[in-house]
Order: sequence, then C-alpha cells, then structure tokens
Amino acid sequence: MYRFCPKIHMRAYPINEYPCKTKKAAAIMHMIMNNLDPAVAQFSQELVTYGGNGQVFSNWAQFWLVMHYLSVMTEEQTLVIYSGHPLGLFPSHSGAPRVVITNGMMIPNYSSRKDYEKMFALGVTMYGQMTAGSYCYIGPQGIVHGTVLTILNAGRRYLGLDDLTGKVFVTSGLGGMSGAQAKAATIVGCIGVIADVDKNALVKRHKQGWLMETTKSLDECIHRIRKARKDKETLSLGYHGNIVDLWERLVEEYEKTGDLLVDLGSDQTSCHNPFSGGYYPVQLPFAEANEMLSNDPETFRQLIQESLRRQVAAINKLSDNGMFFWDYGNAFLLEAQRAGADVGQKGGSGTEFRYPSYVQHIMGDIFSLGFGPFRWVCTSTDPCDLAVTDQIAATVMEEIITQGVRDVVKKQYNDNIRWIQEAGKHNLVVGSQARILYSDQRGRISIAVSINRAVAAGKVKGPVVISRDHHDVSGTDSPYRETSNIYDGSAFCADMAVQNFVGDAFRGATWVALHNGGGVGWWPDVVGQATETLFIQLSAQWRKIGV
Repeated sequence: MYRFCPKIHMRAYPINEYPCKTKKAAAIMHMIMNNLDPAVAQFSQELVTYGGNGQVFSNWAQFWLVMHYLSVMTEEQTLVIYSGHPLGLFPSHSGAPRVVITNGMMIPNYSSRKDYEKMFALGVTMYGQMTAGSYCYIGPQGIVHGTVLTILNAGRRYLGLDDLTGKVFVTSGLGGMSGAQAKAATIVGCIGVIADVDKNALVKRHKQGWLMETTKSLDECIHRIRKARKDKETLSLGYHGNIVDLWERLVEEYEKTGDLLVDLGSDQTSCHNPFSGGYYPVQLPFAEANEMLSNDPETFRQLIQESLRRQVAAINKLSDNGMFFWDYGNAFLLEAQRAGADVGQKGGSGTEFRYPSYVQHIMGDIFSLGFGPFRWVCTSTDPCDLAVTDQIAATVMEEIITQGVRDVVKKQYNDNIRWIQEAGKHNLVVGSQARILYSDQRGRISIAVSINRAVAAGKVKGPVVISRDHHDVSGTDSPYRETSNIYDGSAFCADMAVQNFVGDAFRGATWVALHNGGGVGWWPDVVGQATETLFIQLSAQWRKIGV
C-alpha cells in the first residue's frame, strides 16, 4: 500500500481549501491531515501519529478512500470507520455524527498483545491510541499541558511546594508525546532531565527549543544537575543515553556523597509496546538493539525485562531515601511487574503497585472537581484566530473566578490561566493552530459559547473544532491510568466509556470514536465544531442560552 502514499505536502490546510459539501467533513479532513503531518506525527509514512504504534489508518489506500467519502458526504450521511477501514456512507440526519469510528474492538478473551498483533498483521484491527485513530491529536502540546499540571500538583502533594525552582524531575522519553516533558519542565520552572536513546528525538526537541541543552555524557549530566540545583536554574536537559544508566548513576552519586540529586521521578517510554521499540535494553547501543529486535526478538525481550528490573531497583533505592516516583500510565509498572521487578504493593493484590499512578495521587484530585481537557483547533490556520480564542478563554476563566468559586477550584482556574499566558510565549503550536486547557463544565460551556459567538461575529475567521482527550471526566476506563483511583471494582469495567461514546453520538457530536487499548483500557473521543450555526449541543444549558 506504500504506492498510495501521497506526494502532497501533508499538513492541515485552511478549511476552505478542502473540496466538500459540508464544512463538518472539511474540518475532519483538516484534522486527519494534521495527524499525518511529518512535523506532528512520529512515523508519518507509517501513518503512526504517536506512541510507537498509534495509527490514523492501517494503510494509505484507507486514507484516500476516507478523504474521498468526506469530500462527497452530505449533511444526511454518516461515514462508518472500522479500525481504519471505511465501510461507506450510510443514510442519517443532520443531527447525527458525520463520522463514527471504532478501533481495536477485540473480543475480551482475545484482547491480548499476542492476539492483537496477529489480527493487526491480518489487517482486521488497528491500535488507534487515544487521539491518533480519532483524528484529534494536536501535537505534543496536549501532553505538555497535562505534564505541566502533573508536575505542579506533584510538587504540591509530595514536596508541599507551589514553587519548584531548583527541584529536579528525572524521566525518560522525548518522542511523540513524551517529548512534552522537556517543555513542561521549563514552563513549571524546575530542572527537567530527560533521557532518550534515539539521537533524532533529542535533535528534534532541541531544534524546537523544547530542550535547552543536550549531552551524551553521564558525568556532564550530573555536573549540570548539581550546578542547576545550586544556581536554581530553570533547565531542560536531554541525556542521550539509556534511562537505566541515568537512574543507576543517580544511585551511585547518592551512595558516594549522600546527595539525593532527584526530587521527582517518572517514566514515559512507550511501555505499552516494550518489545517492538517502545523501550530499549540498557545492555546494547541503540543501533545494535534495533538489529536484535529484527533478528532475535526473543533475546531482545529477555534483555528488555532485565533492563526493567534494573531500572526499578535503582528507582526503589532512591525512593527509599526521599525521591517521589509515579507511574505515568504508560504501563511501565505493569511491564516491570511482568518482568519480575519489585514493584508490588506490600500486602496488596496483584494489581496494586508500590508507586501510585499519576491519576491516583495527582490528577485524580483534579478530575474529581470535574476538570478535564478542553481543546480547540482554529481551522482557518491563522495564528491570529488562535490568539483571539486564547484571550476569550482567559477572560472567561477570570470572570468565573470573580463570580466566586471554591479555593480548590480557583487554584485550577488560575493554573490554566497561567498556562494560556505561557503557551503563547513558548511557541507550543506544532501543526494545526490548536490549544488545550482544563476546565469544569461551567468553564467549558462559557468558553464554547463565547468562541461560537466570536465565529458568528467574524472575530474568528473560520470554524473551530472543539474536542477533548482521554483524560476527560468519565472519558476512559483504564484501571492503571484514568480509573486507577476507583476501588469498588468498577475500574475493570468498560461501561462508562461505551456509554459516553453512545450518548455523545445522539447528543450532537460531529464525530465520535471508541477505542480498545489492547486490554489496558477503553476510551471514547467526541468532537464538535463552533461555527456560524450550532453544530454541537453539549447540554440543555446551551439550548436555554439560545446559541
């Protein structure tokens, strides 16, 4: 199918340049091409947007078929897509979704990595990650924002600090989503040290300005950590090497000097896919590891599991002496457990770990307030439109605060106002003109209505796509991630995500997607548009307002 790979420059074009019979279809085409933009996608030629294997489609023939269907679709038709396969245009009505997507819907008894890989090889299923196969990825900005909030609230919970100046955060991964960690560290104002074995990932993030410095020397890495701590610098330092080596060196420094050089730690390697390039063994250089991955996958698997055991052993030593570590929902602890590493919670069940997930101890408190991701894309591609919508969002949140909210809610609004202000300064747009923030229902409705009015008044020059991601309240059933802080047993049930998907479909969403995460979770995505006429109705409150 590579012969169908487009020769055009793949990017999100202005919505008016797409051939269409409905602007909703043009908006979807805009989002699909953004997901495949080489500046955005991890492996654009493989239709992989992020996470190592999170795809938009399985092959380029599917891309052409979907784009054709969207170009001829009317307001009385719905395109149905099954794991990348377009099944055709079906009769519907103007209030129905224009596109309905499912990805990776494996029968539970066969929802395992082995069976999935077989079905994927046969071309009958596809892993859509969260926002790859739902056409909602907005580049690493989305995870930058989530990581900013995670680090800020980790500092509050673990260190009792609102100001993280001089504090060190060590993690790994500079790829599709994990690359956000470098920029998040600078926005927060801490010292972020991020390891990656792939030199290309470090070069890319350094050119973007997301990494301030890079080094391949562990000695230099330790020297810069010490200096930055002493001088209370804001620093994002990329270490070109294996994260296991870095963790073990930090242990060595502690044992030699008594200096604990790291305050907060996590991991964002693609451990949901550890044996196919998502995690690399410490025993081999990068190139040799890739050769072994192709030629001797069983030995590669053994080395990966040994590396996981070594990484956990180092983390455990540092944690026992005052560092705070959390799992970032990338299946790191799960794969470490499968490798025989000491990650189990003493006295706990087999599904409980000694370290919390980022939801359990950090983001779960935010979710419990009703705050979750609210994202939008200005389909005109004009940066001025994004600046206008940024100002709208900040103004709306400031007005809500002046009207009176609880202190815990006020703190979240202020974090997001600060985010909007910083996002513009840090040039976070990669690909489409997009923004993300976290808000509760009150803020979402007010921001969406204000954007809708701005489009109608011509202050924003084109339709605005409004979406969310997997962190949205009730949006995902994943017991090691979004529902890891639910203890009544329902964390292992997927009803919530399915009900969310079905309900959004008949409440006016422009397109909806339901994904299975290969046994680790289910999640829906819902997308609508704000334009001259109402394309989405999020709640009865919209109708009461008369928008």
